[in-house]
Amino acid sequence: MTNQRKRRGPYRKSAERREQILQAAYEAIDEHGERASLQDIADRVGVTQPALTYYFPTRDDLLLAVLERRDVLGKAFAASVVEGQTLIDGMVAGTRHTTDHPGLAKLYVTLSAAATDPESPAHGYFAERYRNLATEVTRDLEELQRAGIIRADEPADHLARAVLAVLDGLQIQWMHDPTVDIAAIAETFTRMLAPAAGSGQEEKPID
Repeated sequence: MTNQRKRRGPYRKSAERREQILQAAYEAIDEHGERASLQDIADRVGVTQPALTYYFPTRDDLLLAVLERRDVLGKAFAASVVEGQTLIDGMVAGTRHTTDHPGLAKLYVTLSAAATDPESPAHGYFAERYRNLATEVTRDLEELQRAGIIRADEPADHLARAVLAVLDGLQIQWMHDPTVDIAAIAETFTRMLAPAAGSGQEEKPID
């Protein structure tokens, strides 16, 4: 038992330190975007810059970990706002979360553009992210189509990709012009998914 405690002690401290570094990086990037320096992050935690590499060997590793945290927190925020609603509702709510964290949004856009290169360290993350999101949104849209809430005359997987494209595009436009109300526009787009008049579908509003 004593030996187990000795092994767990250092491991727990290491995990806690990694969490502290990740949280510090999240906050620094939230404030300063990709310009946040490793030295700033190290100072926030009270460690040396080289010590960061023990937990995150490269800057890219740290940035990707920050994006993964952004995904988790963004989904949690959306779920808390629209509990019991659809994934589409959650994604619309997520746009409001985006505007509250411009530094993280800029990091996302910057890395996603660079990740189109298969050699980019972020390529795998974004490829998997889009595959997973497309699958989740497609499944959600299929349920809405069966319920007669959205149009069923177009393939759900095509509509899912259109939803993702609109949300990503709005995020870029908002970064160029912060006066653009991307949440309101996202809501407008979801209303465009409603069944067309005379389509024969039972028309229900998208809440």
